Amino acid sequence: MFRVTVRDHIMVAHSLQGEVFGPAQRLHGATFVVDATFAGPALDADGILVDIGRATEVLHEVLGRLHYRNLDELDELDELDELDRQNTSTEVLARWVADRLAARASDGDLGPGGRDLTGIQVTLHESHVAWASYERVL
Repeated sequence: MFRVTVRDHIMVAHSLQGEVFGPAQRLHGATFVVDATFAGPALDADGILVDIGRATEVLHEVLGRLHYRNLDELDELDELDELDRQNTSTEVLARWVADRLAARASDGDLGPGGRDLTGIQVTLHESHVAWASYERVL
């Protein structure tokens, strides 16, 4: 299995509902380092899994929809309204990013090899000691 990982980051504001979140129930900022790993069993004719340049650009475009947003202030007309109906935990955000990357891969936005991927994993690093991932089988 081949894997290619690209990295970017986002800065968001949000609060989380539920006693389990303690002080994170209050509005706070979060900066996430985001790794997107693309997996597949074979390389294309050029000897690559996906175009790393395109993968970097696509990750940046997907994250751009979240960057510098207050996720608590989304409304039903916002393009991110599906996040308005749930806690924007690190795990939920990782799944949201992975789902959009999967759609872009399917559309061919990562180059020809993107359509043959078998999985995408997105990891959001909250800090140097804590992170969460979501792995999506394609």
